Order: sequence, then structure tokens, then C-alpha cells
Amino acid sequence: MDGGAPGRPDALRASPTGRVPQWVLDEAAGRPTADEGWREWTPGEQQPRRRRRRRMRGLLAVLVVLVVALGAAWLANPGLLAGDPPVAQPALPGPPPGQESTEAPLGAPPPAPATGGTHAFVALQPDGTGPVAFDPCRPIHYVIRPDNAPVGGELLLHEAFARVTAATGLQFVYDGATEEPPAEKREPYQPDRYGDRWAPVLVSWQTGEENPDFVGDVAGEAGSHWRSVGTGPQVYVTGGVALDSAFFAELLASPDGYPIARAIVLHEIGHLVGLDHVDDPAQLMFPTASGGILDFSAGDLTGLSALGAGTCVPDL
Repeated sequence: MDGGAPGRPDALRASPTGRVPQWVLDEAAGRPTADEGWREWTPGEQQPRRRRRRRMRGLLAVLVVLVVALGAAWLANPGLLAGDPPVAQPALPGPPPGQESTEAPLGAPPPAPATGGTHAFVALQPDGTGPVAFDPCRPIHYVIRPDNAPVGGELLLHEAFARVTAATGLQFVYDGATEEPPAEKREPYQPDRYGDRWAPVLVSWQTGEENPDFVGDVAGEAGSHWRSVGTGPQVYVTGGVALDSAFFAELLASPDGYPIARAIVLHEIGHLVGLDHVDDPAQLMFPTASGGILDFSAGDLTGLSALGAGTCVPDL
């Protein structure tokens, strides 16, 4: 849906062809802009042109189950759809327990901002003690599929992961390029490809042919797989980030596009580590990319601090 008064866009917009107009980048950079005819219309004179707006949607891949509604991620038990009665689950494949686990967290999240702020988590522990998060006592490995990568894309990704490390204390480790193709039902344990460990987070630049969502108004998707031992805490063990290659190529080729591209990637990695969408447009986790919010805000940082203080589970 469109919002905001004419001349005051509340989100990153694209032209009817999907191109990011220069005025969008100018507004994001705080420069004065000139009116363009397609931005405004007068009732009775002409019909408004449809404005495509890039929305950042989080997909939580819970083992082999995807439950998605309106861009929000829903957590379901392995093999179940939300609302189904619980049933006994068979043993699931995984690496030997304790791979790369240390006795203490590898890093510490910075204190949450004193003001707090709006934030939400993709999932909470069954007992309500806190959010589902990655194990802070292990590094989080990630790989990048280089196919369709825009110029400057790899640097953008590394910078974004470093920013999330600073905000959470979680330690991301780059393992290099991969030939693994993206898949809707990705296996979290792939010993033939990655060895006897949890598969690293897969980051892929995808085309509209590979991901039909990117033909519409979605710029990126991200989510993670969880596992647990018995009645122990649920822990994310791997995940994925998918980005619209054509959209980012045009954005990164624009003079002021890099900060906006970085903001979108930060939003998606926020989903990866466990942040959900919020209704507060002052936060980076607002579902639509806002030209004025280019980094994590107080609410985002409050949530990220909690996600960085997850439970160490050496038995997993």
C-alpha cells in the first residue's frame, strides 16, 4: 500500500518499470529533489501509476517447513504446519555434538540502548524464557554463491555481517564461495558438501527466474533453521539470505545507492539472527525499506542485544 503525502515518500520506491529513480536516492541522501510527473496525480484528470515498493520479507525455514503470511515468519515444529497437533518426531540427521563449541561465548553483545525501542523476535523459546537465537559459543559460518552477484556485492555483504557482529557479539566467519544452489527446503546438514558440521549460512544473489518473489516488490528474504536436544532450548544452526540480484545491481550502480543497499542487507541479516518485522517505521525492521533509516535503530539494537545473549548448547 502507498502512504505519505505527495512529495514525502515514506519508503524506497521504484518507477513503474522497477527502476530506482534518482529522486529516491536524492531524498535518501537529504538532497533537494525536483517533482516528477508520475509521482503525483489529480483525481479526475488521470489514474495514478502503480508504484512498486521494495519490501524486505523474512522467511523462516524451520527445517523443511515454510510458514509465511504477509512477509512475517512463523515458527512451527519440525515437520508440522502451524495448528497441527504435536506428534513424535523421528531422529533428524546432524553432526556430532559440540562441533566448534567453546566454554564461553566468543563475543558479548553491547548493552541495549537505555531508551529501548520497538522490536520483535521471529520465535520465542517454548517456556518463554527468551528468543530463539544462535549459539554464542560457536562461530556462525557463511558462504556466498557468486552467481549473479552485482559489482560491489561481496564487500557489501562482509560489511553487513561485521555490523551485525558488532551489534550482537555473534561471530560470523566467511568460508568463501560455494556452488550450492538455493533451495526452498535446504538441508541444514550437508556433510558431503561442507563436512561433518552444520551447513554454513548460504547467501545467494537470485534472479526472478530462480525466485518469483523477486519479480514483484520483494528485495530480499532471510531466515534460519533451528534444532534442539530433548527439552533443551531451541537454537538456530544455519540459515539463508536471498537477495534480488537485478535490483541490487541497479542500486549499487547508482551514486547514492550503497547506503540503501546496505540497509536492506542489514534488515535481512536481522531476520537471519532472529528479528521479526515491527510496525514502527523508525526501526530498520519495518517491513518496507525507508530512505531515512539506513542503520539499526534503538529498538533493533535492543532486540539484537538479546539475540546475542542466547544460550550455549554444547550438546547440539
